[in-house]
Amino acid sequence: MATEQTAGQYIKHHLQNLTYGRHPDGSWGLAHSAEEAKEMGFWAIHVDTMFWSIVLGGMFLWLFWRAARRASADVPVGAQNFVEWIVEFIESTVRGSFTYKKKNELIAPLALTVFIWIFLMNFMDLIPVDWLPQVATLIGSNVFGMDPHHVYFKVVPSTDPNATFAMAFSVFFLIIYYSIKIKGIGGFAGELTLHPFNSKNKLVQMLFILPNFFLESIALIAKPISLALRLFGNMYAGEMIFILIALMYGGGWAMGIFGGFLQLGWAIFHVLIITLQAFIFMTLTIMYLEMAHQDH
Repeated sequence: MATEQTAGQYIKHHLQNLTYGRHPDGSWGLAHSAEEAKEMGFWAIHVDTMFWSIVLGGMFLWLFWRAARRASADVPVGAQNFVEWIVEFIESTVRGSFTYKKKNELIAPLALTVFIWIFLMNFMDLIPVDWLPQVATLIGSNVFGMDPHHVYFKVVPSTDPNATFAMAFSVFFLIIYYSIKIKGIGGFAGELTLHPFNSKNKLVQMLFILPNFFLESIALIAKPISLALRLFGNMYAGEMIFILIALMYGGGWAMGIFGGFLQLGWAIFHVLIITLQAFIFMTLTIMYLEMAHQDH
C-alpha cells in the first residue's frame, strides 16, 4: 500500500477517518476526501471510530461475562484467573485513591470499564498499520464499488479526539453531578467562588468572587481537556511512528529489514505506553471523583 502512494499521501490516508455526514448539496453519504469530511461539519460521524469502540466494548463485556459465568470456587485458571487478577488490581487501586468516607458503588465498576476499554482501544495500535485498512479497502472496492483510494479506515479509536473527548466529558459530567449531590448547589457554587482568595471582610470577599470563579472554572474545565488531550496525544504520536516505520518497507530490502527490527522494538516499548495511558486515565478519573465527593 505504501508503494502505490507517495509518502505524504500514504500518511494522510492512514490519518483520515471514514466519515459519514451531510454533503453541501444536502445528500448524506461517506466523505471521499479530507476536504469533504471537513465540509460535513460538526454532525459528521467517524464510522471507524464508532465501529471499533463498540466492538471492543462488546468484547470486554463478553470476555468478563464469560469468565464470570464459568467462575468456580476452585483454584482459578485461565480466563477466570486473569479476570480475578484485573478485578483485584482495580479494587486495590480504588481503595488507595478513593478515600471518601461513604462507599460509592459506581467508582470501582467505572474504573474497571475505563481501564479495560481504553487498553483495548490502545491495543489496536499494535496491529500492523496496513492489515485492517487493506481488508477494508478490499471490502469497500469489491462489495460496495468504492474507489480504493477513498476507503479510509482508522482502527485505533483513541487516536481520534472525538473518542477521547467523549470519554473525558463523560467523566466531567460525573464530577459535576457528584459535586452538586454531595455539596449541594450552594456548596458547589461556594467552592467555585470562595477559593483560593478569601477574606474575613465580607466586602473584600465579594470582590474576590469573580477572580475566584475565573480561576476555579479554568481548573475545573482543564480536567476533561487534559484527560482527553493526554490520551489522544500519546496514542496519535505512537500511531504516527508506526506509520513512518511502515514507509521504510518501500525503501529496499536493507531498509525493510532495519524497519522490521525498529518496528519490533517500538511495539515492545509501546505495550508499556498503551497500558500506562489506560492506567493514568483511570487513576485521574478516580482522583477527580474523589475531589468531587469532598465536602470540606
